[in-house]
Amino acid sequence: MKQQAREQEQLEAVRQELAAAIANWVDSDAAPYVTPIQRLTLYRLQMPSEPIRCIFEPGIALIVQGSKRVLLGEETLSYHAGQLLVTAVNVPTIANITTASPEQPYLSLWMPIDLQAMAELMVEGNLSPPRPQPTSRGIAVGQANAAILKSFLRLIELLDEPETIPVLSPLILREILYRLLMSDFGAHLWQISTAGSQSHRIARAIDWLQANFAKALRVEELAASVQMSASTFHHHFKALTAMSPLQYQKKLRLHEARRLMLNDRLDAATTAFRVGYESASQFGREYHRMFGAPPARDIMGLLQAMGVEPSADENMQRIDTLSA
Repeated sequence: MKQQAREQEQLEAVRQELAAAIANWVDSDAAPYVTPIQRLTLYRLQMPSEPIRCIFEPGIALIVQGSKRVLLGEETLSYHAGQLLVTAVNVPTIANITTASPEQPYLSLWMPIDLQAMAELMVEGNLSPPRPQPTSRGIAVGQANAAILKSFLRLIELLDEPETIPVLSPLILREILYRLLMSDFGAHLWQISTAGSQSHRIARAIDWLQANFAKALRVEELAASVQMSASTFHHHFKALTAMSPLQYQKKLRLHEARRLMLNDRLDAATTAFRVGYESASQFGREYHRMFGAPPARDIMGLLQAMGVEPSADENMQRIDTLSA
């Protein structure tokens, strides 16, 4: 019991050091800080946030203070200070910060996972694979151990010595991958990184969908391309992403549509066909269902929230007819 208490104290001490390090680099009113270290991003928020739809790419998210909720399909994942969320494939989600205040702001970090580097580490380190397990979700939540927290702390401390980043950051990043593989997340990551595994094949199919979401989806052909039967493919795809291939494609299309209308000011009809819809009215209905408002109203609201007042002659003003 004493040993367990000492380990818990050590864990808490490192977590507090990490919190101080992140707070030092991210002002309360600033945007997330994308550091010079391999897209390592630091976050600080003083209030709970509204749920937002986003696509999580393969990466590691560590909450140092506060808590967050992620909706994957019909499942809800909640994680809090000291816990990791590891994403092994691109997955559309709904996420929001649930615990944050000016006195105890939400503090976290995120960094991408290089699955190729992880696979190489398995081979070079002659690591033994864990026992085979059924296909798991593309997102896993669990407790970070002290070794992982210390590795992240050393990584952030390199920001105080920018000249050391090119030499030392690759070593620490490699250590983090190794410690993840040796942790409870190991089996989850091994599934995705190991060529030939069911999860690795689904990950390849997801990569294809990411690059070709506007094309007509023929599940049988996509399954055959990764050497799986249609029924097996559908089963493992849903096990990994909590949604069917068609549902996944739809979410990709609608996320891209929102980006096009927001950033490029395209009208909804043009956007609908650009992302693969044959019916503009169907696009309007599905967009409304996913984002809670017709395309025009949603984009107007987003622009106003960003402090951008859209002009009356912009193309995106002409899409009210699709407000099904």
